[in-house]
Order: sequence, then structure tokens, then C-alpha cells
Amino acid sequence: MDTLPRIYLSAPHMSGYEQKYIDEAFSTNWIAPLGPNVEAFERQVAEYVGVKGAVALSSGTAAIHLALKLLGVKPGDRVICSSFTFAASANPIIYEHGEPVFIDSEPESWNMSPLALERALHTLARENKLPKAAVVVDLYGQSADMDPLMELFNHYHIPVIEDAAEALGSTYKGKYCGSLADYGTFSFNGNKIITTSGGGMLVSDNLEALEKARFWATQARDKARHYQHSEIGYNYRLSNILAGIGRGQMKVIEDRIKTRRAIFDRYVEALQDIDGIEFMPEAPYGRCNRWLTTITLDPEKTGLTVNDLLNAFDDQNIEARPLWKPLHLQPVFQNYLYFSHKENESISEDLFAKGICLPSGSSMTEADQTRVIEVIRNLCKR
Repeated sequence: MDTLPRIYLSAPHMSGYEQKYIDEAFSTNWIAPLGPNVEAFERQVAEYVGVKGAVALSSGTAAIHLALKLLGVKPGDRVICSSFTFAASANPIIYEHGEPVFIDSEPESWNMSPLALERALHTLARENKLPKAAVVVDLYGQSADMDPLMELFNHYHIPVIEDAAEALGSTYKGKYCGSLADYGTFSFNGNKIITTSGGGMLVSDNLEALEKARFWATQARDKARHYQHSEIGYNYRLSNILAGIGRGQMKVIEDRIKTRRAIFDRYVEALQDIDGIEFMPEAPYGRCNRWLTTITLDPEKTGLTVNDLLNAFDDQNIEARPLWKPLHLQPVFQNYLYFSHKENESISEDLFAKGICLPSGSSMTEADQTRVIEVIRNLCKR
């Protein structure tokens, strides 16, 4: 029997526009981590998101790291961070020898819980050790409910980094994700809604701070004829070739969002009659780019666990993944503070136990999606 073709979770999807900018880089010999494509890509993203400036970097992780440095995070400083996210949201806190304080999700958006945050800040204020900064994640392409979160952060004078790695093109009350805090960060990793193969972006209205980030990202070279360094720097800049890919990808960002949302809608239409399957809700305050379609399974109603479904997908050569394992449950972070949504209710732990990411790439065919749907429906008939 022939092996079924692989269906990936979220494969890169080239538009055809990218090659023009790659060819320009080769023809002009801009094969370097600087150049016209980098500058144009930065302008494109800044204009699209609605901020004054951007710095193209080697990863979204690098963007968070530089944002933390700009906010002055030092060893021993506490930093608020969403727990229900990928480790890259918190790793840079450790780079600067800070102490993450993890905050649970709320059920309405799966993002940072204002209830948990309020309790955390009240507790930390009593201890006279308020956080130096915060990292708020826009999960699976949906904005966190930023108004109540920012009200709390502003009350305690805590600057905020919006980790919009998964949320390019998503909105909150008419504003684009990445523009909702002091700094915004994006990822252009291979599985994101648009990709540069590997890359990221730091955005802000603070142009002076962005210049400092650009300086650090290019090994902190002082202005001198010789190589002189008065500060520690990093090799964090994006290559001119990869930025060319990004320029081509940005031309189709709205098409990619439209396609991912259509994929989500088809899943809903095909599976909504199955008792015990629930989809990540779309909060009423904005547009989710539906980077990944995510569901939860009630094992009592469906008779299925996450592992049952993952095993069935593996048998059919389909890539799927559990939802993020909350960071407060990760061995590397287990000794740090965590504040749940309510005293005896951890939303992120429940979502991790019951949730799965379905294949959602914009290059999926309807036949691919039908294969995924049939696996789920056949399993639910057992």
C-alpha cells in the first residue's frame, strides 16, 4: 500500500512574489544581514501594523530579548509572562537572569486572565517586589483582552511587551496586534502565517529605543573606523535574502488570513454536530487570524483523549500537535510563581489536557482537510 502524502500542521506557503526580491539581493550582491530588502521589509510591517518603526531580527525570541533589555530588566527582576504559550516567550527573561511570574489564561480568549493578573500584582505589591516588565501573548492568532490588562499594568507602572508571534494581521478593537503595548514582537518562523524561513521583528512607536535595539542587534559596534565595542551586543539581524522572502509574503498577508479563516470555518461546519468537540472561541473585540485551528475534546462525551486522536492522525500521516504545555508545568520553569485564573481553577492546564491543533496551513487543499475531518469523525463513531 502506498503511503498517504503527508499533511503538515502549518507548512510554509510561498506566493511567487518572493523570488523577485531574492533575485534582486543576488544581482546586487546584498548577501548580508543588512540591505534594501531589510529596510523595505521593516517599513512594510510597520506601516501594516500601524506603528512608527520596526527592526528586522533573526527570530521573535531575539525581539523579546531586546525589548526586555530596552525595559531595563536586570538580574533578579520579576517579569510577568503568559503561561499558556511556547517557551520562547519566557526564555529571554532567563537570558537576563530575571524571574518569570506566570499568569493563567481566561476561558473567553485563552489568553492572559485579568483576574489572575490582578491577584498576582496585588500579591507582588504587598511583597514590595512588583515586576519590572510584562510579556503578554496573543495566542494562536487571537489578541489578548488588552484593555483590562493594560489598565492593571498602567496602574502599577509596568511596561508591556506584546508577544504577537502568532498574531500578525489579527486585531483588537480596530488596532493591529503588535501595536497595543510599549513594544510588539513577531515571528516569521517556517510555520507562521507568513514566513522568512527564520526571522522576527520588533516594532514600536519609540524610534529612539528601536535604534538602540538595532545597535545591540549588530554586535553593538561603536561608530569608529576600527572595531570598537563599549557594550555587549548580539548577532540578531535578519539577512537581506530572508527579508526579501518577507517582502513577498507581506503582499499576500490578507489572503493568507482569509484562507486560514476559511479553513477554520470548514472545520466548524464539518464537526460542530459532534458533542464534546469545542473550538477556540473568537473574542468579540477583534479579528483572529486563525493561525491554527484548535479544538478541545471532552473525553466523557467523545470517548477520546488527545493521544487517541494524535495516534489516529499519525496512522494517516497527518501532523497535529497538543496545545501548548503551560510554562509553569515545564521542568525548566517549575520553581517560579504561577497565578491561576481562579484560586482553584487553572484554565491553561485544562486546555492542555484536552486540546489539539489541527492542520491549518494556507496551502492545504480541501481534499487534505477532508482527510483530517474523516479521521476525527470515524474515531468518534467507535
